[in-house]
Amino acid sequence: MAHKLTKLYPWLSTPAIISAPMLGAATPALAANVSKAGGLGFIAGSTRPEALADTLQQTANLTRTINSSYNRKPNNDTLPVGVGFQLFNTSPSTLTTAFATLPVPPTAVWLFAPTHPSDLTTWSRSIRASTSNKTHIWIQIGTVAEARAAVELASPEVLVIQGSDAGGHGLAKSASIISLLPEVLDMLSSINRRDIPVLAAGGITDGRGVAAALTLGAAGVVMGTRFLAASEAGIAPGWQREITRLADGGVSTTRSTLCDRLKETKGWPARYDGRAAINRGHEDEEGGMSDGENVRLYREELEKGDEAWGASGRMVTYAGTGVGLIRDLKPAAAIVEEVRSQAKEVLERVAGAYGSGRAGAGARL
Repeated sequence: MAHKLTKLYPWLSTPAIISAPMLGAATPALAANVSKAGGLGFIAGSTRPEALADTLQQTANLTRTINSSYNRKPNNDTLPVGVGFQLFNTSPSTLTTAFATLPVPPTAVWLFAPTHPSDLTTWSRSIRASTSNKTHIWIQIGTVAEARAAVELASPEVLVIQGSDAGGHGLAKSASIISLLPEVLDMLSSINRRDIPVLAAGGITDGRGVAAALTLGAAGVVMGTRFLAASEAGIAPGWQREITRLADGGVSTTRSTLCDRLKETKGWPARYDGRAAINRGHEDEEGGMSDGENVRLYREELEKGDEAWGASGRMVTYAGTGVGLIRDLKPAAAIVEEVRSQAKEVLERVAGAYGSGRAGAGARL
């Protein structure tokens, strides 16, 4: 499957590192620099065609040096970046209108959170028709049933398997990658669709996580939280400080709909919630505070800027359980290269230890 990915995206180095299309955080610079480092960067789609077209054009301008930077060259029929859409609040016409203004379309479109499963069919058909099949369809899923439906309804080129450890929005009920990904692969085998590469997402922030995902059968990984600590990420410094401060992510983050209620974000299908750092808002809700009062206090905190983040703050800090492994801010390209190098080192060490046949070798890992 890694070979299938590099055939689809010739500039990719392995292990394949993908940056998630995080709304607000995934800037053109972040996406472009991930792709220029031999990964694949995504930006988030917009509900306004003109805004999406402008963002894609900025990203295109930043990727012009990719041919000279890396031995593997992208396909000149598409931009070497992708764009992700939340389907419940966007129309396919937004995308097709924006694409019509560009010399070439993005190499991939990531589909997420449909109101109805049939939306995947509508979107995938529209994208393929408007780009003459040049743009590939990626679909994010969080259960085996979702994966089967996505394959049957849209026949995607890539499946993104998001486990419950992921930060930001995802299914309220889902398994972790360690069991979800193998079960999805078994399902794909049962319907003769193991030709579809699957990517692991959720809780992966370093090379050890990448190595683990590859051994589970993933063709590559998607990282979101790790790229929040990229210097190109479009988030507040206070949020980035929290990403490097937090530890023990399974305890310091939680899944809830509170963040959407505080920000008064509406429209998410009921099966979704979001993982974020626990803060005063969560604590006050648990203590019985009403949504109205919690929202009022949240709005007051907004006036404090970066000082509103922290253990005693109220700002929404989306982060996955792998946040405790992040200790510093780095350029996106450096993150890609570091994580890829770590993963190769881990895989080589494990292969050497177990390949030697020496008793007890595994105990030294």
